[in-house]
Amino acid sequence: MASTQSAADLWDRVFGSQPAPDEWLVIATGLVALAVVVPHPIWRLSRNAVTIAHEGGHGLVALLTGRRLDGIRLHSDTSGLTVSAGKPTGLGMILTAAAGYTAPPLLGLGGAWLLAAHHITLLLWLATALLIAMLVMIRNAYGALTVIVTGAAFLLVSWLTEPGVQAAFAYAAVWFLLLGGVRPAFELQSKRRHGGAPDSDADQLSRLTHVPPAMWLFLFHAVSLCSLIGGGRWLLGL
Repeated sequence: MASTQSAADLWDRVFGSQPAPDEWLVIATGLVALAVVVPHPIWRLSRNAVTIAHEGGHGLVALLTGRRLDGIRLHSDTSGLTVSAGKPTGLGMILTAAAGYTAPPLLGLGGAWLLAAHHITLLLWLATALLIAMLVMIRNAYGALTVIVTGAAFLLVSWLTEPGVQAAFAYAAVWFLLLGGVRPAFELQSKRRHGGAPDSDADQLSRLTHVPPAMWLFLFHAVSLCSLIGGGRWLLGL
């Protein structure tokens, strides 16, 4: 009987709704996220979290499209590499290549939807589960350390802190994905303008589809900016 009650309590805790935080907290966490995205010295560190989402997007879509995921590597310069096996052309490969730059803002949009529905705890648990699943596929020490530290932060906050702290952490994380999901596409555009990143996701997609890289960059910009606008409206209750 006790175990049944405990299971019911756990279900309610995870899948139940939590009170919406005050508007000032939503705005404050957005400003905090902006402060770790805009200044370049801080962004060099915080961009690691965006790389996790970027490479995780490649890996997840590779699996969903029937490809075999061989491993993911995350590097200290905030670059990453996801290796999958399967047909080198076709829709599955195109979707896998397109998933990197679109994953962080789309994850932020999904997180904003959960927070708008007052599912703060569920968001924290889902993020923890995704990070644990990704850890299994990490193939280098720095990548493993980055994912473990990030996952531990979500796990500790979801288990050990008060609802107000959980709400602040969840809103800050979602704001960060929404805001941090915008900057990489502009960075890629700048690199390509100066002759860098010749094997970027946009260039790979161009070779796969015969569509100019600029069009894929436009897609990355459109997804990230639309996600920021839509997700921001949900977070702010507009």
